[in-house]
Order: sequence, then structure tokens, then C-alpha cells
Amino acid sequence: MEVAEIKVSYSNTNLERIKITSSQALYSLVLKQWNLDLIEFKEEVKIVLLNRASIVLGMHELSKGGISGAVVDIRIILGIALKCNATSIVLVHNHPSGNLEPSEPDKSITQRLKEASKLLDLNLLDHLIITKEGYYSFSDNGIL
Repeated sequence: MEVAEIKVSYSNTNLERIKITSSQALYSLVLKQWNLDLIEFKEEVKIVLLNRASIVLGMHELSKGGISGAVVDIRIILGIALKCNATSIVLVHNHPSGNLEPSEPDKSITQRLKEASKLLDLNLLDHLIITKEGYYSFSDNGIL
């Protein structure tokens, strides 16, 4: 019986080193990467991966959903963070409704991700809810 080989790879072709110093800087960066034609149409979830110096390693599109939700799989988030040797992560998703207030599921997944991250010595820096007009930062609002 032959067992399949699992390959893990990571590449970063980013020549520009972007350092995140605030939730506003993070929002500006993320908004540039978002499809603004879809931001009010369907919910999407992405993660921003950073190193110990808060330099952005990259962004990963986690899932796309419908009008009122998208899947957030903690195991996939942590697997991606470990594969690219990130030490910090930021969860980001949009609210197509334009309402920036976090829902109970938003709060729940944030707490679960924070606890799971600690086990792997990863830091959940923030969870941003974004719209075209602004953002809500869990960290700035003392929820994280």
C-alpha cells in the first residue's frame, strides 16, 4: 500500500514590506484588495497574515457566502497561518447590509478563533467588519 505524499509550500513575491500600525491602516490595505463591486452584494471572509514585526506576509481569501453569511473554518485559518509561518492574523469580513455592528455569530467566532490561536502561539490581532464607508474593529472596541 502506498501513502500519498503531502506537500506544503509557501511563497511570498511581495517586494513591498507593509507594516500594520493601526486598524485604520489595516482597513485601507484590505479595502484596496476587495472587489468593491461585490462588497454590498455578498459576504466574503479573508485573513491577513503578519510576521512578528507586523509586516504583512499576505492575504488569503477564506470564503464567499451569500447576503447574510459566509463560512469561517477555524482549522483552515490556523493551517494557513502555520503554513506561511505567520505569528499574527487578522480576520476580515464585509457586511453587505452596510451595518457595521457585529452579530452574535461574529462575536462567537472571534472568541473561538482567539482561543484556538493561543494554543498554537498565534496572535489574533483584530477582526474587522468592513463596508465601503468604514469599518468596525473588535480590537479598538475592546471585544478582542
